[in-house]
Amino acid sequence: MGKPSKSQWDFGELFPPETTRRVLSVSELTGQIKRLLEQQIGPVWVSGEITNLRAQSSGHCYFTLKDAGAQLNCVLFRGEAAPARALLEDGRKVLLQGDVTVYEPRGQYQLIVHAVELQGVGALQIAFEKLKQKLAAEGLFAPERKRPLPRYPERIGLVTSPTGAALRDVLHVVQRRHPALEIILAPCRVQGEGAAAEIAAAIRLLNEFHQSAIGNRQLPMDLILVTRGGGSLEDLWAFNEEAVARAIFASALPVVSAVGHEIDVTISDFVADVRAATPSAAAEIVTQDVFASREFVAEARGLLRDRVHRRLERQSRESDQVVARLARCHPRRRLNEWLQRLDDLHTSVLRCARQTTRERRQTWKHLAERLWRLHPAQRLAQRREVLAQERLRLQELARHRFQTRGQELTLLDSRLRLLGPEQVLARGYSITSDAGTGRVIRDAAEVKARQRLRTRLKHGEVLSRVEAKT
Repeated sequence: MGKPSKSQWDFGELFPPETTRRVLSVSELTGQIKRLLEQQIGPVWVSGEITNLRAQSSGHCYFTLKDAGAQLNCVLFRGEAAPARALLEDGRKVLLQGDVTVYEPRGQYQLIVHAVELQGVGALQIAFEKLKQKLAAEGLFAPERKRPLPRYPERIGLVTSPTGAALRDVLHVVQRRHPALEIILAPCRVQGEGAAAEIAAAIRLLNEFHQSAIGNRQLPMDLILVTRGGGSLEDLWAFNEEAVARAIFASALPVVSAVGHEIDVTISDFVADVRAATPSAAAEIVTQDVFASREFVAEARGLLRDRVHRRLERQSRESDQVVARLARCHPRRRLNEWLQRLDDLHTSVLRCARQTTRERRQTWKHLAERLWRLHPAQRLAQRREVLAQERLRLQELARHRFQTRGQELTLLDSRLRLLGPEQVLARGYSITSDAGTGRVIRDAAEVKARQRLRTRLKHGEVLSRVEAKT
């Protein structure tokens, strides 16, 4: 038998059977999206403006980060970045560090915040004042802990950029004033991201070198000079970092800070044992009227710098990877999600309670209004108002009727005056009557000879006597 012909009503290709397609539930699809975001994106830094900030009684903070084109839901859980909570404020521009994830109950992606930084020069100034107050309260600026500098130093450590102008200024002054002075350079970046960590590491490295020299009975170091040239607040910000301040405070050697120009003041200046206005002034303070200078071997300097760089970068990468894995597997993550859901439920309950209260209050208000409209006093007041309106209407009607009748009377009076004899006299006519009887003479036949007549004009009267009739 031949192959049966295919029916024109066979839609199998358009609608395959259920066994050939995979159907996901909403929860499964959302879970896959969540895992994909966490694995592919992971920790990120995001900049934007805070809006719709809400601090729950549970201690969690919810807000939206927006820019000109989009917005992102963010949550800062209780215990995360606690010192940075004071930086959260509506309308403030910030930098946020956190993990991108999906809040499954609502199916929306959000950023779980771990760190908050202010953005801009104003933010740097605020951060400067806050750190200054914090360290001052801990005693890092106390005058009694300031150590005097050695009067005749033989070996010093120098923390600065190997390519900056500050190094050239220091070497020039030391070479001119104290050529025998040995300088051990700990090269580092003095501005930009990661510069503070390099400066702190360089200070600790010099202290380790000092301790090693003492253990090996070699020439120890006398002090450490931390310096760089002038610049803006952003350029000098590495010397306002807490890591640098604590590294200076923990240094076993006296520290001289010479950052920027005379008008520039940094946190490192407050913590250091001595502050110098410029790198050249620092070199003059260190030499104390003796001339000294010695350059650090360029090859050793470069090798040390490269090894420190590689080690710091390797340790930073390993630390970031461990922290990222720990953050994804930490049970606190799941707990925080349940706490966030609890906050949502709590907000919903409060909203429903407020809505019910408003409805009950509105119903009570309507009943009170209806009862007041049916109250005898209210009905009496309404009747009085109607009576007053009717009285006013009646008065207005009477006034209108009087006015109408007055106008009609005036019109009739005018018409009557038009028909009166005065109007006829005014047009030049006269009225003649018998002087004795006052009878009006309308025909000449009515008069007699020698009869006295009275003629009335517009103005006055004329007496006459009839002489003869014609």
